[in-house]
Amino acid sequence: MAKKTAREKRVIGWREWVGLPDLGVEAIKAKIDSGARSSSLHAFNLDTYERDGRTFVRFSVHPFQRDSKTTVEAEAEVSEFRNVRSSSGHAELRPVIVTTMEILGEQRQIELTLANRDQMGFRMLLGRQAVRRRFLVDTGRSYYGGKPERRSSETGNPIA
Repeated sequence: MAKKTAREKRVIGWREWVGLPDLGVEAIKAKIDSGARSSSLHAFNLDTYERDGRTFVRFSVHPFQRDSKTTVEAEAEVSEFRNVRSSSGHAELRPVIVTTMEILGEQRQIELTLANRDQMGFRMLLGRQAVRRRFLVDTGRSYYGGKPERRSSETGNPIA
C-alpha cells in the first residue's frame, strides 16, 4: 500500500477489525456506517456508579460475532448520556464514553455509545465522526488492515 502524504487520507473498507486498547478489546469487527453520526459498541451488564463526583460505567463486551463465551470486562468514565435514534426509529438514552480506537496501526480518540447490539450483524459501528478527516471508505472492499489471528475462546491460543 502506498504511503500517505500529509494531504492524503488512508483508505479503509466498509468493515474493518479495530482495537479498543483502553477497554482491553484486542480486536472487534466494525462496520463503517457513514449514515450514523456516532459510533456504537455492543455492551451489556451496564452498571453506572459515582466516584469522586464523576460518573463511570462497568460493562461487558462479546467482541466476536456468534461467540458468547469470550467476554471482556471493561470500565470507563461516562462523558455524557445521549438520546440516540436507532435505524428502526426508536430513541434510547445511552451512556457515551471516550476511548482509544486503533485501526490500520493508527490510534485515535473516539466517542462510543454503549448499547445492546446482540441482535445486530456487527458488534461495533464506526460512525462518520470516528473516520472523518482521516479515512476514505472503499465500499467495495473489506479489511484493509488485515484480519486478526483467530484464537480459541476456551484457551486463548491461536487456531491453526
